[in-house]
Amino acid sequence: MYLITGAGGVVGRRVMDLLLRERGGGGENGEKAAVAAVTRGPGADALPDGVRAVVGDLFHPGWIEPALAGARALQISPRATGPGLGALLRLAAGQGVRRVVLLSATTVDHPAGEARFAAQFRHAEDLVRNSGLDWTVLRLADFAANALAWAPQIRSGDVVRGAYGRAATSPVHEDDIAEVAVHALRGTLPPGPVHTLTGPQSLDQAEKVRLIGAALGRDLTFQELPPERIRQGMLAQGLPEEVPDRLLGSLADYARRPGPTTATVADLLGRPARTFADWARAHAPAFGA
Repeated sequence: MYLITGAGGVVGRRVMDLLLRERGGGGENGEKAAVAAVTRGPGADALPDGVRAVVGDLFHPGWIEPALAGARALQISPRATGPGLGALLRLAAGQGVRRVVLLSATTVDHPAGEARFAAQFRHAEDLVRNSGLDWTVLRLADFAANALAWAPQIRSGDVVRGAYGRAATSPVHEDDIAEVAVHALRGTLPPGPVHTLTGPQSLDQAEKVRLIGAALGRDLTFQELPPERIRQGMLAQGLPEEVPDRLLGSLADYARRPGPTTATVADLLGRPARTFADWARAHAPAFGA
């Protein structure tokens, strides 16, 4: 069995889908993978068919010990586990879990944004390394899927308004992250390395908007607004302060110095990484196509 935390996120969902597709030869013993997902509330209806819901709060994980019995590997999203990660790893080791795959961030070794956020990921990496389990750390770049935040603006017009238009990252496709994560969960990647996963091309925000427009057959443009105006707009939508703090702090740094670009996805999967243009075409319906 594979146990997935952060199952409600875009990567968690794709990992579960890929694991469920396993047939003879796909799993370690040739069987279809059994998959369980931790959810904080009665969210079983939102999980893919065939995934067992494990309900509880991982910030206080003592309750989960029985659910770990029979699990061979554990995928960790630090934001889902919070301060309970160390206890969760100890429980997992005690129940015979063999591997842990941590979804971390490129900001651990390529600083951007407020240092406190990178420190949270660094602490999670330290816990995983010292867990006694076979471990793999995936440091992830800006998700291509973060562009879905622009969908309401694009559905209603041809201008996307935001801060730091020249902020450049190499956005990584969630399907590429999921494929690498599944290899790590299965044990078909050697344990121990830290892998930095990015998309194949550095793009600023204006270029991302243009590529979404190309996927839609529309001429979209990016209009830069003062960061404080964007912050106040996000807070007015009811978002917690941490959200604009994370976003705007990182964008400010990426406007001065682009985020990293690696070939790791291609090296690990033996094929080119998916581009942001690929992602935009696949997700065109979300923007009103």
